[in-house]
Amino acid sequence: MLQFKSRFPREVLLCRVGEFYESIGIDACILVEYAGLNPFGGLRSDSVPRAGCPIMNLRQTLDDLTRNGYSVCIVEEVQGPTQARARKGRFISGHAHPGSPYVFGLVCGDHDLDFPEPMPVVGISRSARGYCINLVLETMKTFSSEDGLTEEALVTKLRTCRYHHLYLHTSLRNNSSGTCRWGEFGEGGLLWGECSARQFEWFGGNPVNELLLKVKELYGLNDEVTFRNVTLSSENRPQPLTLGTATQIGAIPTEGIPCLLKVLLPSNCTGLPVLYMRDLLLNPPDYEIASAIQATCKLMSNVTCSIPEFTCISSSKLVKLLEQREANHIEFCKIKNVLDEILHMYKNSELKEILKLLMDPTWVATGLKIDFETLVTECEWASGRIGEMISLDGESDKKISSSSVIPSDFFEDMESSWKGRVKKIHIEEEFAEVQRAAEALSLAVTEDFLPIISRIKASTAPFGGSKGEILYAREHEAVWFKGKRFTPSVWAGTPGEEQIKQIKPASDSRGRKVGEEWYTTWKVEDALTRYHEAGAKAKLKVLELLRGLSSELQSKINILVFASMLLIVAKALFAHVSEGRRRKWVFPTLAKSHGSEDVKPFDGAYGMKIIGLSPYWFDVAEGSAVHNTVDMQSLFLLTGPNGGGKSSLLRSICAASLLGICGFMVPAESALIPQFDSIMLHMKSYDSPADGKSSFQVEMSEIRSIIAGTTKRSLVLIDEICRGTETAKGTCIAGSIIETLDKIGCLGIVSTHLHGIFTLPLNTKNMVYKAMGTVYVDGKTKPTWKLIDGICRESLAFETAKKEGMPETIIRRAEGLYLSVYAKEVLSGRNEREADLSNTSIYHSDESHLELSRIRQEAAFNRKKSTNQVEVLQKEVENAVTVICQKKLIELYKKKNISELAVVHCVLIDAREQPPPSTIGASSVYVMLRPDKKFYVGETDDLEGRVRAHRSKEGMQNASFIYFLVPGKSLACQLETLLINQLSNQGFQLTNVADGKHRNFGTSVPIESVPVSVCS
Repeated sequence: MLQFKSRFPREVLLCRVGEFYESIGIDACILVEYAGLNPFGGLRSDSVPRAGCPIMNLRQTLDDLTRNGYSVCIVEEVQGPTQARARKGRFISGHAHPGSPYVFGLVCGDHDLDFPEPMPVVGISRSARGYCINLVLETMKTFSSEDGLTEEALVTKLRTCRYHHLYLHTSLRNNSSGTCRWGEFGEGGLLWGECSARQFEWFGGNPVNELLLKVKELYGLNDEVTFRNVTLSSENRPQPLTLGTATQIGAIPTEGIPCLLKVLLPSNCTGLPVLYMRDLLLNPPDYEIASAIQATCKLMSNVTCSIPEFTCISSSKLVKLLEQREANHIEFCKIKNVLDEILHMYKNSELKEILKLLMDPTWVATGLKIDFETLVTECEWASGRIGEMISLDGESDKKISSSSVIPSDFFEDMESSWKGRVKKIHIEEEFAEVQRAAEALSLAVTEDFLPIISRIKASTAPFGGSKGEILYAREHEAVWFKGKRFTPSVWAGTPGEEQIKQIKPASDSRGRKVGEEWYTTWKVEDALTRYHEAGAKAKLKVLELLRGLSSELQSKINILVFASMLLIVAKALFAHVSEGRRRKWVFPTLAKSHGSEDVKPFDGAYGMKIIGLSPYWFDVAEGSAVHNTVDMQSLFLLTGPNGGGKSSLLRSICAASLLGICGFMVPAESALIPQFDSIMLHMKSYDSPADGKSSFQVEMSEIRSIIAGTTKRSLVLIDEICRGTETAKGTCIAGSIIETLDKIGCLGIVSTHLHGIFTLPLNTKNMVYKAMGTVYVDGKTKPTWKLIDGICRESLAFETAKKEGMPETIIRRAEGLYLSVYAKEVLSGRNEREADLSNTSIYHSDESHLELSRIRQEAAFNRKKSTNQVEVLQKEVENAVTVICQKKLIELYKKKNISELAVVHCVLIDAREQPPPSTIGASSVYVMLRPDKKFYVGETDDLEGRVRAHRSKEGMQNASFIYFLVPGKSLACQLETLLINQLSNQGFQLTNVADGKHRNFGTSVPIESVPVSVCS
């Protein structure tokens, strides 16, 4: 054990000893502390600590250790016979790290292994451009560098990235103050506070090369191992989000803040697609990639054919399983699903265009640049190769041996560990040998045990006599004769005498007798040995073939990583479009910038206009949101009462702008959004006792960073500026900040309650005064939550305090104090407010919508003719549905004297496919073809949810559907009833025939009164 420990001193060592995995010394203490295991070896104070876990608990123990940040080295015993008193051979079978689980032996299993998000090794350094972060993924053998980061953006990355180890470069020790006391003079304090609370190590030299050497040392890699650089140029990309911006819009889940991620995707979309969306929000793409994402989403919104399920596999899982040749048949089936779904998209005319557009976003996500035709060609080859080797669902390579005299559980347990994994054609010889051995075993059991059982039955007394049966001894993997109250006595000349002479007590693998009731014979034991040897040989051959396939696919690993990531992106974007359509969001128009020097934001060339903006956390479809129009050409100075919606407006603008520059849909009626180079939102600040900073110090530090990173192409949103200090000086600081931002020429909003700012001699050229509106109702001022021109000096402070339960006596005293000190200001303010109201009483909202291009393509998906019975049945019911419904619609059109020919357009949703987003909110009639070849007819306004509900039932996972859209639920109900009656009359087996007895269930409107659109 010590020789292995010396090679990996940083890792906990678990060594296989018989049926246990053991550790000694400090490793044993870690097992007891973090895995909850009991120590070995008694309580002597001078003994070496020892602890361990049974084989069956290895996975749980590894999970407990890696969850707490430990890496583990696992040492296995060499299997097979050994000489007496000889030391068993051992070898390092693998490592388990946080984010990279132990996979040894997975190829033999029949279960999948959940892979966590990979955890990189992080190195942080400082350069002339700013902070730099280097990420190295040992699993993927990749590294990336991102330079020119602000301190806040770097801390955001550390907060959102679970890393395995942190290295800090010595360049961080020197700050702008010329000292080596990092973090004590403003700059670097936030980063130091983040790093000092975690474990880290210092390193010097070249930040990239030295970090790669540290990684090789950490993971015990050879010097020959190379890492691929996946760094993408950040020249034209917007700055990553700062920590404050990310938390205040819920891009990083924060208590009390509406989570932006939760409204971007449906609740049933989880895992890898969510991580992709989060990473894209935190690191917005450049204009070209954002435009490609938006174009993809627009096509997805209009697609009419069914779409794949989009199998999502972690790239790190793919790489590790294939690299270590531990991918089992389940994983190969998943890989084939990924490849087949890529090919399915390629062969469909609608989905092919989407596939092409997804190439660039996938390139950004993986760092791999792959040609479109190369991707398709390689996917075809890899899918075909897996299909040639792996036994797929529905194939007849899984037949287990059987015998009338041997319990079926025996053959099931012995053969299920290798049958049904690869196609029978590759193991014909081994398959046949196992079958012959099984027949020989059955014959031996029949000849040696059945006569004894017959003899016992013939001679057994009614009560208390002997009993005998052939049973499967699962623990010993054997088939033996078990006799209760049985004595192998011999009576000359009686049946079964020869067999009784041959039986002997059964023994285990170590030669020890197994109980008093188990018996066997030499012939049965020889047959069992032959059967086990044949099975072991077959299993070994299967594992050899699976590992060989892993080796073949290693050369295509980049294609597989790219394909798996492409489907993750596709699933995320399809889910976003579905949710966006449900919420009635729109695609914004993206305005490309032409460089900060030439941009003039005040002439309308680089402005932002959002019509009908609603808070992203409100569901517009439910009609609960207040809409605002934001026409921004310069900096806004925003005032308004408490609870008037200032903070909500800033969050809404920030979220809409971020979604727009990422290529996503936005919560508005229409929008024009420029390609900002950074979006920065500053809300409330808290004090930081650990750093010795008050809330005002923290606020000044954050605003300093915002000003340092602001350009003409930035969006800056600051809520209630300078709230944490003395009013007069805070007002002057706020005024100076506003002047600075106005001079830079950025777009943005600064909100404030410091009304003294309006009396300052501010030197601004382009700043515009905006306010959150109020109305007088029953003698009280109430907020409208509408953005208007002008200044609002009303704070509604007393009303807000009263609303929150402040005692009435305190409110009255406060009002008295206010009038006694500010009486003159109250009167003058009232006059100004009345003048403001007269000027802004009429609010004109811009009802115009920006034109959104709709790309519609007719489906041209030609399916091959098939002789498969299920496909024939699908075609028959599709034809019947088309004829029945088309005939009814033609009758309707004749009554309305319409000459156009009505066409029912049926769309097939095959197994492992789902409806397109275009079905959301539309009424449809569908027919479900169950696996038992029976049908179910239904109608719905939520086809995706209905398909998911049907498939969630036992045995319905592979059900296929045929559907067509109709204009309105009433017509859908009528056609549903018609189909139930007509299809059953034509001989189709329906499971809901009874529903057809209700002539017009679900509607009281006759079909003739329903408007019908024609597809001609």
